[in-house]
Order: sequence, then structure tokens, then C-alpha cells
Amino acid sequence: MKAILFTKYTKIILFTKLMLLSLLVSAQEETETPKLEFSGSIDVYYRANINGDNSAPNGIPNAAPGSSFANLPGFALGMANIIASYQGEKVGFVADLVYGPRGTDAIFASPIYSATGNIINQMYAYWNVSENVTLTMGNFNTFLGYEVISPSANFNYSTSYLFSYGPFSHTGLRADFTLSEDFSLMLAIMNPTDVTELNLDGNYAYGAQLGYSGQFLNFLLDDGAFEIDYTGGFDFSDNFFFGINAAYYDGGDNNPGFAGVALYPQLDTSENFTLGLRGEYFVEDGSFGAIGTSVADSSVFAVTLTGSANIGSLTIKPELRLDSATDDSAYFLDNDLVPQKSLSSFLLAAIYSF
Repeated sequence: MKAILFTKYTKIILFTKLMLLSLLVSAQEETETPKLEFSGSIDVYYRANINGDNSAPNGIPNAAPGSSFANLPGFALGMANIIASYQGEKVGFVADLVYGPRGTDAIFASPIYSATGNIINQMYAYWNVSENVTLTMGNFNTFLGYEVISPSANFNYSTSYLFSYGPFSHTGLRADFTLSEDFSLMLAIMNPTDVTELNLDGNYAYGAQLGYSGQFLNFLLDDGAFEIDYTGGFDFSDNFFFGINAAYYDGGDNNPGFAGVALYPQLDTSENFTLGLRGEYFVEDGSFGAIGTSVADSSVFAVTLTGSANIGSLTIKPELRLDSATDDSAYFLDNDLVPQKSLSSFLLAAIYSF
């Protein structure tokens, strides 16, 4: 009798152990199995000109810096950004949607086929062919420049002239190669820049990027236009970072161009607060329209001082900005709507990332 009871008891113990082991393996498999993930951000801000008009008839501000995004007066909306992504061992995708004024500016050239507008910032699939080669096809944000569309990934809230007048997005096929521990290479064939829904005329753009230890040299050839761009940065200490962006754009025969350089020193003053400065010099052919003057080879010098305070997932950014042009600019208007050479402004932004 004891033997029978002992055998039954042993079977129960073994069965229990097997069940627990099965549950443990199942839980481990669930943990390791890639899942659909969601992330994104929302941003809002307040902006006021210190020495200029603050009205916006028909929704267009009378006076604002000639760069993209944070140009609306008073309390204003940025964008809601929702990203769905799947990252498998070999394949994956990203669907990046934007809503709001900043999102509309980001996809300005896209609502062509979609008559009601477009909310797609990025939409691409990728295949990790090997440890060193990845192929990506679809719509992706540009590889040129220091800044990006999402404010959660930029230090300064307002954007630079170099970013605003360089490309925003591309649609095409790109191949990324890891050449060594330090070197990387990207090659791409794409539809014309920023027209991301379809190809309108059968022409294609070609891109390349050579990377070395966090420094990137970028090239873009697009229907006779050519741009070369350097983006990089250096950590001089645990608390001090120095970023650099420089670019030259040649629009081709009878088309305007620009050139410029922007420097980004940033200092961590505490665990939750960073102070950063962006100093930028931007020169254009007057017909390019970035500064708002028709004078050839006009330029602007812009200095932006930004503080960044982190409160959990919320980031508060106070910002002072001064734009000073070589010529009276239609974008820089005083309180009497008279053109002036400079414009100073204050901005306070709130960004929540999830």
C-alpha cells in the first residue's frame, strides 16, 4: 500500500515539475517572441516674437523665422506621432503616422494621390539579409542632416535652416552595409525627394552615406540637383557634447541653391537638465526663398539657446532665438509690419514621449 501511495505521490511531483517547466519555457518563448510595439510623442508650444508682430491672418504668421515647424504665434499645436513597429530576427516594419501642423509641414509634398491628405511620415519594411546587410523598402525620413522631424529626437525645439530646406523624406529602396566595427555604408535609389506617395515623372534620386564612428558624409543626386552633407558630433566629456552639421546644395541649371553650417554644443548641468546652443550660418541664392529676400547671396545668422528639463516622460523646453539677416527680409517684420533685418522670439514647448 505504501509503495502504491509513494508511486502515486512521485508521479504527482513529477507531473507538477513538468507542468511548471512547460509554463516556464512557454513564458520564455513569449518573452523572446517579437511583438507589435507602439511608441510616439505629442508636442505643444507657446511662441511670441519679442521685436515683431504676433498676428497670423488666415493662419499664416506675419513674422516668424524662415525655418520649419515652430512658427505659429501664441499657444500652438505641434503634432501627435504614433509609431507601430515590429522587429523580428530577420524582418520587420515601421508605420509612423503624424497628425497636426508639424506633421502637415513634414509631409508637405505628399498629398497628391490621397486627395484628402496624407498622415504617413514613414512606412517601410526591412529584411536583415545577414548580420552586415539590411534592405529597406518604403517611405523613410531623410538620412541627411543633424535634426529630424520628431521633436522628441531633437534637442532644440525650433529647427535649423539647414534642416528646413534640406530634404525631409524619401520613398525607395536602400541597402545598409556594416563594413567593419567603425565603418558603414548606405546606398539608395528613390523617387524624387519629398514626393513620397508615387513617382510623378519617371525620374529617380540616388543617395549614399559613408559612416565612420558616428560621423557621416551624405550625398544626394536628384534630377540635376546635388547635395553633400556632413553630420557628426563628439563627446568631449560625460557632460559635454558638440554636434556639427554642414551642407552644400546645388539646385542645378537655373535653380537656386544654399550652403550652411550649424554647431550644437550641449552641456548636462544636472541629471534632469541640459543647456544647449545652436549657432547657424546659412547663405542662399535669393530666389531660393528661405530668408525672404530676392537679393543674391543673402545670408542669415541664427542663434538658439534651449534648456531641456526632463520630468519623467515629459520634457519642458524653454527657448530663446535670434535670427539676423544681411538684408531686410519679408519674413522679419516689426510691430508695424515694416521689414527689418532681425527677429527675436521666445518659445516654451512641452513634449511627452511614450
